[in-house]
Amino acid sequence: MPYNEHTIQRIREILQQKGANFYEKAMFGGICFMVDDKMLCACKIEKSTKADRLMCRLSPEDYEKVIGEEGVTPMDFTGKKMKGYVYVGEDAFASARDLNRFIQLCLDYNPFAKASKK
Repeated sequence: MPYNEHTIQRIREILQQKGANFYEKAMFGGICFMVDDKMLCACKIEKSTKADRLMCRLSPEDYEKVIGEEGVTPMDFTGKKMKGYVYVGEDAFASARDLNRFIQLCLDYNPFAKASKK
């Protein structure tokens, strides 16, 4: 699976620092981070561009706030936009501050997110 191990490690460290109880799962062609058995975020290398990309699950309010930012696009994994999910380009999370911000937005929404059916 194509993913950037450095980015995965950066996410692990942020989640550990925040005391999040998480595990990793292969999904979406990359690595997905799960908290409370719910998808938090994922990381993969985009096949067409070879760029590192973060997928974030956000509240409807945070989705609307970040969607217009440079490097942030709606997630369209199945060919249609998925509400509450965004892709974040590598330039938009290159700094520790920016990555931490996106991970925190995901963690803020996680308690309210629905778990997928098993």
